[in-house]
Amino acid sequence: MFHSDTDIERIGRGITDRTLPKAEWTHAAHWAGAVWLIRHPDYHAETDMPGIIRAYNTACGVPNTDTEGYHETITLASLIIARAFLRKHPDDTPSYLVVNDLLASGYDRSDWIFCHWSRDKLFSVAARRSWASPDLAPLSD
Repeated sequence: MFHSDTDIERIGRGITDRTLPKAEWTHAAHWAGAVWLIRHPDYHAETDMPGIIRAYNTACGVPNTDTEGYHETITLASLIIARAFLRKHPDDTPSYLVVNDLLASGYDRSDWIFCHWSRDKLFSVAARRSWASPDLAPLSD
């Protein structure tokens, strides 16, 4: 859980300027980065996040290939969920409270996505390269 918007800001800035230590790029940090990027006026999350993650991965020595690194479907699904949680809260709700609510709602588990996608579809090269619609259950936005 996060304790302040300073925590969220540190993660957001850390991934955009590629200074966040790789060990801190946790599942929870992915959500924090998504919320920060959505709320940051200088970015359009769906357009900018792919390049930010690819560059961050490269800076951390993680290759972006058909089997590791950046994953388009997971990234876009996460942004859909993050936007849904932002809509549940007044605009002035601190980001850390939005992220904490998201995490407390079951999204603290990295396997949340398998309620929507089968492993075969999600881990396909096609889903890694571009958006692949859920094959098990639609995302609620």
